[in-house]
Amino acid sequence: MSYLLAQGSILADVISIRIGDHVWSFSLNFIIYLIIAALVGFVAESIVGWRLPFGFIGAIIAALIGVWLMTQVIILTGIGDITVYGVPIIRALIGAIILVALWYLLTAPLRSRRRYY
Repeated sequence: MSYLLAQGSILADVISIRIGDHVWSFSLNFIIYLIIAALVGFVAESIVGWRLPFGFIGAIIAALIGVWLMTQVIILTGIGDITVYGVPIIRALIGAIILVALWYLLTAPLRSRRRYY
């Protein structure tokens, strides 16, 4: 029993990073939110078949913007959604797919075409 009490006091609720006078604090919910966003972003990239720049950072950004897009800008009603730690998974996936597809449509003409001689 004392082991469980000691373990609870060792685990932190917040991770703080101090650089000079600046302190950034990240809670466990925020870290889980980012992990879920990374997974949703990678799934959206694999569905569209196109990769975003900056690797997993780009996937996380696409998923976070997708969550905001589908919950604050475009509000769909009548869709049952699965929420994990407050993240609506289906809406985040739809928003991330929209963003990856838009990125593909905007950058596809800019790709260099290979010339064969």
